[in-house]
Amino acid sequence: MANEQKDKLIRFYKGTEGEEIVARLADLAEAVQKSRKFRISGFLDPFGQEIAETVASNFPGIRVDFSGGYQGAERARAMYVHEDFPGTPAGFDMDCLLAKWNGQFARLSHRDVLGALMSLGIERDCLGDILVAADSVRIICDSRQTDYLLLNLTEIGAVGVSCEKVGLDTIAPKEERCKEIRATVASLRADAIAAAGFGFSRSRAAADIAADKLKLNWQQVRNASQSVKEGDVLSMRGRGRLEVAEIRGTTKKGRIAVVLKRYL
Repeated sequence: MANEQKDKLIRFYKGTEGEEIVARLADLAEAVQKSRKFRISGFLDPFGQEIAETVASNFPGIRVDFSGGYQGAERARAMYVHEDFPGTPAGFDMDCLLAKWNGQFARLSHRDVLGALMSLGIERDCLGDILVAADSVRIICDSRQTDYLLLNLTEIGAVGVSCEKVGLDTIAPKEERCKEIRATVASLRADAIAAAGFGFSRSRAAADIAADKLKLNWQQVRNASQSVKEGDVLSMRGRGRLEVAEIRGTTKKGRIAVVLKRYL
């Protein structure tokens, strides 16, 4: 039964960015069915979390819970728990590290921090959200990586940093600022919506899509003509996220009126 469910899920996602993710998650769910205990995934982006829910719904007797360490986390771990498991799982096995530097002389970005972590051999699914401030960054990570990072994360780029473990409760809940944009577009193509929401030309949007900078529902946009629907989320590297909040219909001039929410 479990093998049939796993094969069905892999066939459904075959050829997409979700193929590898669904295989790993189905393996976890299968292990939970056999052991009647629980298993925890690596950190997942929102697309991966959707897949985790789909997997849980296809394996009877299993529920899935999520945690990213704080309220509003984007990346989270999935925990599959069997309904017959008698205890309570201890937690999601994650820690928060605080790295500090002299903010008078250096400004570091999310990309700088992620690059430093990857150069240490840390896999992306071992890392949750990376919360950068003016002179520090909070890094949520798999607790198995904590001691290694405390010992080895001494530089980000060419900037020296000091690193310590702090409580997850030191992370403030995420408060996102949102700007509502009312616009009309020629079509519901990804380049048209991105141009309207992020405030540049369609040719610039098409170039960014060609450079793999735009994602639709956390999957790479492969073609500028890809269709967008109400409720979809576009995210662009360095520019944030854009939600298609409402499609209001066609104007007298044949354009499509949309309401977009840009998260800053």
